[in-house]
Amino acid sequence: MHAIEELANFVAGCPSGELPSGTRERAALLVADLIAATAAGLHSNLAKSARTAAADIYGKGSAQVWLTGHSLSVAGAAMANAAAASALDIDDGHRGAAGHAGAGVIPAALAVGQAVGASDADIFDAIALGYDVALRVATSRPAASIVTYTSGRWVGYGVAAAACRLLGLNAVQIAHALAIAGAESPIIFPTGSSKYQGSAVKEAIPPAVTVGLTAAFRARAGATGPIDLLDNPDLFRRDILTGGFGDVWWLEQCYLKPYACCRYMHAAIDAIAEMRDSDKPIYSLRIEVFPQGLRLANSRTPETLEAGQYSYYFSCALAAVHGVQALQPVDPVHLSDPAVLDLASRIELEAHDDFADAFPKATPSRVYMDQGDGLKTRTVQHALGDVGNPMSRAEVMEKFRRISRGSVDIAWGGEIMTALNNLADQGFSPLFAALKDRAA
Repeated sequence: MHAIEELANFVAGCPSGELPSGTRERAALLVADLIAATAAGLHSNLAKSARTAAADIYGKGSAQVWLTGHSLSVAGAAMANAAAASALDIDDGHRGAAGHAGAGVIPAALAVGQAVGASDADIFDAIALGYDVALRVATSRPAASIVTYTSGRWVGYGVAAAACRLLGLNAVQIAHALAIAGAESPIIFPTGSSKYQGSAVKEAIPPAVTVGLTAAFRARAGATGPIDLLDNPDLFRRDILTGGFGDVWWLEQCYLKPYACCRYMHAAIDAIAEMRDSDKPIYSLRIEVFPQGLRLANSRTPETLEAGQYSYYFSCALAAVHGVQALQPVDPVHLSDPAVLDLASRIELEAHDDFADAFPKATPSRVYMDQGDGLKTRTVQHALGDVGNPMSRAEVMEKFRRISRGSVDIAWGGEIMTALNNLADQGFSPLFAALKDRAA
């Protein structure tokens, strides 16, 4: 049996409404975290352009564009929501996959679920299965075979799985949907091949969402795909792809992000936060990282928020000068902040042998800082939000409160947080109602 067929059998055959309570709670927390990321990114140029394009290309429908008064087709709403959720790089991720599943899977599952009138249990099942499939595919890739760590290369598999589950497709149809999604997902430029890593392309999650969704609907209509796509053992490890279905739900292994920048640099930011004295100038700052960290664009003078998200120099200088709250989220005014740019120009960044084999399972950093009272150093192996250093529900709600303030007022934000806190028990209808723009 082909690996894709095994994945399809798992998606089709998983009992309905029988997720463990802890898994359902974790899925609800990931939804809450993603809505926070969406609120933060809602007014970014990346998100606004995606909403305009989605309306022009995909047209109106019954699926909600969150925090707006608009509803679009399934593909349009899911693409627009995915763009906002991933715009500021503060959405959930997974170490083994080295990328982000939630910004693709959750918008797709909620859009399809809303359009077809799915039950709460069915939507939770679809989210869990979508994460499982996407993260299995991404994590099963041997490091030597990977030409890009961009999430859009693999998140379409999870989107297709979630959509197929909600559409009630059988295992044969699901196998072809996964194959189509995998074959047609964005190739993405290889890591390090362009200095414009901070462009609106970013992780290419929104186009992967549309690919995954159309794959599901096309398979329902009879389309077929290359179902041997995941069978090459040099490209995908079969034991990770198809081993232990349901033993552990992969979404429970995801990390959350307190800072609006690439996860690579979060450990360095945590170290800076531990050592920083806000009343003293910074004379020197040296950061030791794993080799992959040097493959980011790492502009010392980024011109866009997206470019800043992929720069150790900028993001770490911002945290050092203004504190971590300046990354929750990042105000574009800091792109021309003289104090930040001065420090960014002086930071030393190098790979260290201690971290040579860390990535992608870990993204550690060691930071040396001199503020005039002797050289201080900190090593952080597990950044805040990692499975080994998790954020609590209260911290996720506080994250929502902080980073949503540019999109929702206090009263509206309170309604959304109530719906998110009760999501596991009361379901999605209160959340859909809360996410509708009060001005609409």
